[in-house]
Amino acid sequence: HVQLVESGGGSVQPGGSLRLSCAASGYTDCMAWFRQAPGYEREGVAIMSILGSRTTYADSVKGRFTISKDNAKNTLYLQMNAVKSEDTAVYYCAAGPAIGCWLDSPFAYWGQGTQVTVS
Repeated sequence: HVQLVESGGGSVQPGGSLRLSCAASGYTDCMAWFRQAPGYEREGVAIMSILGSRTTYADSVKGRFTISKDNAKNTLYLQMNAVKSEDTAVYYCAAGPAIGCWLDSPFAYWGQGTQVTVS
């Protein structure tokens, strides 16, 4: 059983930076960040395969966002730089198995989300 708790959300100015955290309990092989804005479908933002140290990003955030993990703390991070107004959304942390670690894969565990507002 895996529990995920996001933190670090809030308001930030356009062009600014923000770092989201996801504290995990239980072993996680594949972790990812998703987001959902009002009126839009859920969007995969970034994913990390812990075993293979592979990272994948959505085209909309590539070059601006960085996903990383502190293995000692079992905490996932999303560093958001050069943020835009369209980055405004509720951001969710997710975890799943190591096999099939892609943004369109089914994730069994989800956090409650943290609001990010760029204005």
